[in-house]
Amino acid sequence: MSLPLEGMSAIVTGAGRGLGRAEALELARLGASVVVNDYGQPGRDGSGEASAAPAEEVAEEIRAAGGRAVAHLGDVSDHEQARALVELAVDTYGKLDILVNNAGILRDRMVFSMTEDEWDSVIRVHLKGHFNTTHFAASHWRARSKESGGPVYGRIVNTSSEAFLAGSAGQPNYAAAKGGIVGLTTSTALALARYGVTANAICPRARTRMTEDVFAGFQEPRDGRLDALAPEHVSPLVGYLASPAAAKVNGQLLVVHGGMVAIVERPRVAAKFDSSKETFSFDELDELISPYYEDRPTGETFAAAEVLGLKRG
Repeated sequence: MSLPLEGMSAIVTGAGRGLGRAEALELARLGASVVVNDYGQPGRDGSGEASAAPAEEVAEEIRAAGGRAVAHLGDVSDHEQARALVELAVDTYGKLDILVNNAGILRDRMVFSMTEDEWDSVIRVHLKGHFNTTHFAASHWRARSKESGGPVYGRIVNTSSEAFLAGSAGQPNYAAAKGGIVGLTTSTALALARYGVTANAICPRARTRMTEDVFAGFQEPRDGRLDALAPEHVSPLVGYLASPAAAKVNGQLLVVHGGMVAIVERPRVAAKFDSSKETFSFDELDELISPYYEDRPTGETFAAAEVLGLKRG
């Protein structure tokens, strides 16, 4: 019996460690040939010398298991390096079928303390990085579709975060980038559907070097069971979204972690007020809207434990 992704090729960015590594291994296990991209900097803030070692190690792990993989040392936030990444996949495997955008960095700071560079660097790697690879992959699929005169196979899986959904006080840059990725995903899904391409985004909960502070103190199993926050709980969903089985899943946002997948609805109107005259006055707005918020907590944010659905140890 053939594997779900047999004969397909995939790019996974930020695949040298953590979530990206688990996703690259899963796509290879399902039969895909993989380009393992990672810039290889040791610091989760994007600091340190770039190194091919993390990407090479994962590519070798795939090859040792009988799969096909090549490594790519490149910064996806650089437009031309993103172009080279997509070209590598096409030159090596003949075409590109799957793009998984995962690369990112953290530079956490409260909004009143954050520097311009801390803002720009996170937006650049996460949001611009997602755009860069998506742009070149989309151009590849559009050209193939025009050449063939019909739809082609294409899958994009982007990485957002619940920091965008529930807020994250010390991560205004990260939360904004992750929200932007959802907007990019839904726009891309609409633009590329006619060519046979789908685009979806996930909000993963996983224990990696990027989230070691967030999940510090949360229980880890001591009886040999797989950690609920292990990246291996996230990668099967990525494999599914990359497969033909998910052909009708497009423009969606899904939260995923240990044994749970939640499909997030698009925002809905919570309340609606109509002016009694041609336009609102200040007093009328005060009379209508202020009572609506009287019994609600200021800002109405979610506590971290409530959002994560986890217990601390």
